[in-house]
Amino acid sequence: MVANKEDGTNPESHIWRIAPTRRDALGFLGWGGVLTGIGLGTLAFVRMLYPRVLFEPPSIFKLGKPNEYAPGAVSDKWIKAYRFWLVRFPDRFIAISAICTHLGCTPRYLGSEDKFKCPCHGSGYRGFSAGWVEIARNFEGPAPRPMERFKLALAEDGQIQVDKGLVFRVDKKEEGKPGAFLPFA
Repeated sequence: MVANKEDGTNPESHIWRIAPTRRDALGFLGWGGVLTGIGLGTLAFVRMLYPRVLFEPPSIFKLGKPNEYAPGAVSDKWIKAYRFWLVRFPDRFIAISAICTHLGCTPRYLGSEDKFKCPCHGSGYRGFSAGWVEIARNFEGPAPRPMERFKLALAEDGQIQVDKGLVFRVDKKEEGKPGAFLPFA
């Protein structure tokens, strides 16, 4: 008996054969790859339409009244929260960044040696006795420049206000600019 083309008994005439060939499998994988690529491209395009927002803590904050800080001292009260020292000289306040200019580690203030010392690579910065101009200037180790200072102002309610968004660099002779220190008598 010969298979008739019209009666459906010829296996070659069916759309889906009983066993798919290698060509069928490769075609299926190829179309799957194309559709997956289109889907991922569409998802990437839709994701691009929505902005990525980085939520950071505010750069301006208050530290309390000036009388709360002892004169002639380096206060490390704000190291963990904001990474800076508040230094009170007899006539002014200075906010020094606690970020080493070598690789960004957090130095420590060693009161017994009167210097700021970075524990990572040994950079040393001058301490309180060097005076308000020379404090936090590098003198040993691999640090390429002095530590930065933050803007200080007196808020309307009488508290010290720090702005970490505005930085003053001692190596660029900015230590005397308005805001680099807070005068206090």
